[in-house]
Amino acid sequence: MEKFCSLAIKAVPNAPRSAIVGWLGDALKIKVHAPALDGRANDALCEFLADELGLPRRAVSLAQGDKSRQKLVRIAGLTLAEVRAKLGV
Repeated sequence: MEKFCSLAIKAVPNAPRSAIVGWLGDALKIKVHAPALDGRANDALCEFLADELGLPRRAVSLAQGDKSRQKLVRIAGLTLAEVRAKLGV
């Protein structure tokens, strides 16, 4: 059985560079370099998270929050504890 988890994200588009800021309550605050235009920030967020976690891009997908800064990301292949450990936050 494949493991997966959901991660609450507070996304900040149009940042000078993509970076993990830290925890904001239960949500992980992430700055994304891409603008919030035509889903580009969502794609950049998923790609950035996949890179940070050492996962293929297809393992990270948006479950909720297409047009919102509050998002729910689904991560395949890792538990929430493993995600927290890998991100070091």
